[in-house]
Amino acid sequence: MKFYFILVEPAVPGNIGASARAIKTMGFTNLRLIRPCKYLNQEAVKMAHGSVDILRNATIYSSLKEATEGIDLLIGTTAKKRSAREDYHKCSDLPGIIRNKGSSFQSTGIVFGREESGLTNAELLECDLVTQIPMNSDYPSLNLSQAVMIYAYVLSELVIEKKETVTVNRDEEGLNALKLKTDDMLTALGIKDNPTLYHRIMERLILLGEDDIHLLHSVTNKFQEKYGQ
Repeated sequence: MKFYFILVEPAVPGNIGASARAIKTMGFTNLRLIRPCKYLNQEAVKMAHGSVDILRNATIYSSLKEATEGIDLLIGTTAKKRSAREDYHKCSDLPGIIRNKGSSFQSTGIVFGREESGLTNAELLECDLVTQIPMNSDYPSLNLSQAVMIYAYVLSELVIEKKETVTVNRDEEGLNALKLKTDDMLTALGIKDNPTLYHRIMERLILLGEDDIHLLHSVTNKFQEKYGQ
């Protein structure tokens, strides 16, 4: 399983450096930056103490779509109250959700928003799941690098486990293929014309376990056989 930590338009070099240190400390290596500030300065390098390699090897993108291309499971983070979605999941639930999918997918991206405003509603809708760090107070909110550290810590147990998994028919029976097939089916049924219902169905799809993913593949395959692509 590969994990990608994705920062959208980070504006403070020190936050990027501290985020690099946070993910390396917890056993991760992949940092992606979308339209970042000038982050290879003295402040960032200082905050990335012992993790400058992660900082220097960060990959730069111009859009969220570009930065998440090919990632199977996309997890958005937010401190906002519920609006565009019905369900926000606690970050502590993520290891269980990911384990439950077994070998049906191979990559996960965790997306963090801007220091001042976070992710937009449109960006959250691009994510498969929306998650939060439970807090007792709405303010002050967590610093960007603090949020990255918490998510890295929560997910680190999946790295520590180091379980060997075998991928079976990933392209045909995996989570990403199921999302595409379900999208085709909902489009054909006219359900995609109702954005609220469509996103609700796709959100619930992401919570399925490995056995249910394979089961739903059978349903979508039958649909395609009967009604075509």
